[in-house]
Amino acid sequence: MVEFKAVINEVKTGKSYQVTVAGHHANSLIGKKIGDVVDGIFVGLPSYKLKVSGGSDKDGLPMRADLPGARRKKILLTDGVGFRAPDNGMRCRKNIRGNTISPDTVQINMIITQEGSKSIEELLPKNEEKK
Repeated sequence: MVEFKAVINEVKTGKSYQVTVAGHHANSLIGKKIGDVVDGIFVGLPSYKLKVSGGSDKDGLPMRADLPGARRKKILLTDGVGFRAPDNGMRCRKNIRGNTISPDTVQINMIITQEGSKSIEELLPKNEEKK
C-alpha cells in the first residue's frame, strides 16, 4: 500500500502542515506532476485546491520540474533544485527524481491555491501541525 507525507503550505500565514495520505487517496495522487492542481479531498481538506510544488523519494532525492517522468536520473546541474553551486560556473552531476509522483515518492510538497469554507485548523488535527 502506498503512503505519502503531504506538506501543505499556507502562503498567507507562512505555516506548513504535514498530513499522512494513505489508501485510495494516495493511489489517486500517483501520476500527478509538479504544477498540477489537485482537489484537497485527497489530503483531508474538502473544498480546497492544492498545487503540487515538489517532493522527494525514499532516498531523499528531490523532484525536479524540468525532468519528465517518474524516473531517477543523473543529470549535469549548474543551479536550481538539487544543487547550489558554491562557486560561479561550477557544475555537478547529481541524481534527481523526475516531475511525476510515483510509488517511490515519500514526500509531496503542496501549496494552497484556493481556500475552502472552513479553516485548516478546524479540518486538520492539532498533532498534524508543524511550524
